[in-house]
Amino acid sequence: MVGLLFCLALLPILAGCGDPDAEVVNVYSHRHYDTDEALFQQFTAESGIAVRVVSASADELIARLEREGEASPADLLITVDAGRLHRAKERGLLQAVRSETLAEAVPAHLRDPDDHWFGLTTRARILAYARDRVDPGELSSYEALTDPAWEDRILVRSSENIYNISMMASIVAAHGAEAAEEWARGMVANFARPPQGNDTDQIRDVAAGVGDVAIVNTYYVGRLLNHEDPESRELGRAVGIFFPNQDDRGTHVNVSGAGVTAHAPNVENAVRLLEFLVGVEAQTAFAEANFEYPVREGVEWASTLLEWGEYRPDPLPLSRLGELNNEAVQIFDRAGWR
Repeated sequence: MVGLLFCLALLPILAGCGDPDAEVVNVYSHRHYDTDEALFQQFTAESGIAVRVVSASADELIARLEREGEASPADLLITVDAGRLHRAKERGLLQAVRSETLAEAVPAHLRDPDDHWFGLTTRARILAYARDRVDPGELSSYEALTDPAWEDRILVRSSENIYNISMMASIVAAHGAEAAEEWARGMVANFARPPQGNDTDQIRDVAAGVGDVAIVNTYYVGRLLNHEDPESRELGRAVGIFFPNQDDRGTHVNVSGAGVTAHAPNVENAVRLLEFLVGVEAQTAFAEANFEYPVREGVEWASTLLEWGEYRPDPLPLSRLGELNNEAVQIFDRAGWR
C-alpha cells in the first residue's frame, strides 16, 4: 500500500503504475499547465510510454537531482528558464542528446550549444502599459525606462525572480556590467512601489493606478485576455502591449525548455518525448492554450499573439543568460533592487 501511494503521489500522469516492465519516462518539471498534462497523455496514447511527473520549482528539482546522483529515476528535466537549464548542465546533471529532429526543430540560439537542453516554447518580456495614461509613442526600450519621466511609474517583480535575473543577464550581454548596474539603479529610482508579487500582480497594479508600466511575460496577459472569468478578461484589456527594443537588439525572450538527465534510466524514451514536444501538434497546443510562442518555425500562433503582431526577438544565444546569471544577481544587490 505504501508503495502504491508513493507511486500515485509521483505519477499524476500515469499508465501502468504497477507494472515494472511498462515503458516509462520520468519527468521532473517546473511547469504547471494543463496543456502539458494533456500532451503527456497524448504521448502515452500514441507511444505506449507512461509519463511520470514530479512537480516542483527548478531549484528544488536541481537540488533533488544532485542528492539522488546516479540513483535518480529522473529522465527529463523541464524548467521555465534557460538560466536554470544552464545551471543544471554546469552541475553535470544533463547529458548531450544527438537528434536530427531536435536540431531541425529548435533554432540554435534557443538550445544549448552542446545539445544538453532544448527550448520548447518562448515567452517575450514586454511592457504592459495603462491604456488610459500612457501613449505607446512614449515607450521605446528597457533602457529608456530609467528616464526621469517614469519616476514613480514602473512596476516589476523582485530581483529574486528568475525572469528578471535572465532579463538582467541580457542587459549585461548587451551593454556590459557597469552599464547594466547603472540601468538597474535608474530603474530602482523609478519604481512605483517596492518589487513584489508575480506578473499578474504587476498587471493588476497597473489597472489599479499604482503604476503605469509593468515588465511582464507575454503569456500572463494572454491568459487574462482569454480567461473564463469576466473580471480577469477586463483586467487583461486594461493594459496595452509594447515590445521594447525593436529599433536595436530586439525584445528579451526566454524559454521553457528541457534536457535529458545525466543518469536517465530511460534515455530513448526521454528523447522520444522531447521530439514529440517540438512536433507541430504539441507546438500548436502550447501556443493556443498557454499563449506561448512556438520554437518551431511555421507553427501558427494563437489568435491573441497574432493580434499583438510580429516582433523582433533578441537573437542572443540563451546559453549566455545562464553564464551571466550570477553576475546579474550581484548587480541587483548592488543597485538595491530587492
